[in-house]
Order: sequence, then C-alpha cells, then structure tokens
Amino acid sequence: MIKALRRIFAAITVAVLAFRAVGSFLSWVEHQEDTVADAWVDEDEFEDA
Repeated sequence: MIKALRRIFAAITVAVLAFRAVGSFLSWVEHQEDTVADAWVDEDEFEDA
C-alpha cells in the first residue's frame, strides 16, 4: 500500500514539474518573440547605402 502511495506521489510530482517546465518554456518563448523583433537588422537597407 505504501509503495503505491509513493508511486502516485512521484507521478503527481513529475506531472507538476513538467507543467511548470512547459509554462516556463512558453513564457521564455513569448519573451523572445518580444525582444527579437527589436534586434533584427534590415540587411537590404545597408546594401542600398
């Protein structure tokens, strides 16, 4: 019985950690989309000069 409870607790812990990791990754991706747009350089602009 205790072994089953430990496995259930471990499964819940892994699920929570995976959910937090995915949320953190998606937040990072969203932040990257905001900052990368300002960092792009228009190469055609320099070729015309």
